[in-house]
Amino acid sequence: MGESIFIGGADAEGTGQPNSAQGLLLNRANRHGLIAGATGTGKTVTLQILAESFSNEGVPVFCADVKGDLSGLCVSGTKDHKLHDKLISRSEKIGFEDYDYYAIPTVFWDVFGEKGHPVRATTSEMGPLLLSRLMTLTDTQEGVLNIAFEYADDEGMLLLDLKDLRKLINHMGDKQVKAELTREYGNVATASLGAIQRGLLMLEREGADLFFGEPALNLMDMMRTTRDGRGIVNILDSTRLINSQRLYSTFLLWLLSELFERMPEVGDPDKPKLVFFFDEAHLLFKDAPRALIEKIEQVVRLIRSKGVGVFFVTQNPRDLPDSVLAQLGNRIQHALRAYTPSERKAVKAAAESFRENPDFDTAEVITDLGTGEALVSTLDRKGAPNVVQRTLIRPPSSRLGPATDAERREVIKDSPVAGQYEAEIDRESAYEILLKKEEDASDIAEKLAKKEEKTERELEKKKAREKARPRRRRSTRMTTTERAVSTATRTIARDLTKYVLRGIFGGRRR
Repeated sequence: MGESIFIGGADAEGTGQPNSAQGLLLNRANRHGLIAGATGTGKTVTLQILAESFSNEGVPVFCADVKGDLSGLCVSGTKDHKLHDKLISRSEKIGFEDYDYYAIPTVFWDVFGEKGHPVRATTSEMGPLLLSRLMTLTDTQEGVLNIAFEYADDEGMLLLDLKDLRKLINHMGDKQVKAELTREYGNVATASLGAIQRGLLMLEREGADLFFGEPALNLMDMMRTTRDGRGIVNILDSTRLINSQRLYSTFLLWLLSELFERMPEVGDPDKPKLVFFFDEAHLLFKDAPRALIEKIEQVVRLIRSKGVGVFFVTQNPRDLPDSVLAQLGNRIQHALRAYTPSERKAVKAAAESFRENPDFDTAEVITDLGTGEALVSTLDRKGAPNVVQRTLIRPPSSRLGPATDAERREVIKDSPVAGQYEAEIDRESAYEILLKKEEDASDIAEKLAKKEEKTERELEKKKAREKARPRRRRSTRMTTTERAVSTATRTIARDLTKYVLRGIFGGRRR
């Protein structure tokens, strides 16, 4: 265990001697970071070696595996690998004397439950703001969704999965219920209810119904360490999830928000409680409304006091808002291309974000970096950025490349959370409550209808008897008294039906 983790070093030109080793102070890792660079420049390997290093220092890690390459963390590298000689040469060149091959303790997760333990959250935990983004709702439609959540909360109805929410929206479309809700909470437009239903259908088609439900993820299961003190690396398999980009980014934002809400304040710890890597970070901000961006800014700014470090991984620093970039103290910049005027502006902006090194032109070096090479600037002990250095990233100790399906299955079988999340739970919630109310209302309405029908039959029989009985008057019309009794009976039956239905569908309990 040490005070910092080793990122890499520079090779002094022409000497072969290591120079200016680059590290990341553990007590500054909660000041967040950025890993940027064009496709194929080495971002994934950089993420891999950081995950290894944090794990070795007893820090749990969460990372999304978009391409499947990070699964190799669970397997030791070997001398038989085709790049073995290059890896050894790189380690010697940068003075990485402790380099060796070993596997990293890993837990695999998967929203779809195919390549890892299932990950679920309830619709209540996700909340109306993130759900509105998932369904691309307008502000007005989001307002109606907020009313739905408020109404469910007031009525004591749990919203656990998508069928709960769909049933609730259907219920709110009832004429009497909608009128009551409009009086109590505000206007509930039929068009907005329809838009929400269409959004829920879209989510189901994308497979989001597998994510919403129980058992919900216990965040403490992502913050485990092994018996020998190493932090567990949690890998979210996103090879399928990334196809639903909005679900991917919203899920990761939800996870980050849950960490922020549930973890206690710890200030600046000696090492992070958890390090969170957000790959394909540009998706988080793509088409995001201002209210959501402000929430992201707030979470990133404040979550460091909870001991959580967040590293955004993206192709270009300009993918992130300036307000978020300003909070990322530790930066690793791989090569950028500069073929167009727009790309040249991006290179210049990236160069200007570093503390200048008088020995080279930062903007020029960014376009000249090779694979596995980066410009590195981390925070010093006072929290100020160090001078940027051109750095050869150290080689990983785990496998370069993905694990096989058999290796993955073996890790999942031996996982500390094996069997905890596989079986879905469906307890009584809004769907069951509303369904029972509808069935009860139907039964009562049927009984009242039968009672009214019975009354009608009895009146008909009475009229038939009266008609058959000899009378002085020959008229078959009902007397005034008979008409009054018949009218009163029907009125009472109808009013009783309305009263019962209003009690069932009419809304709030007092």
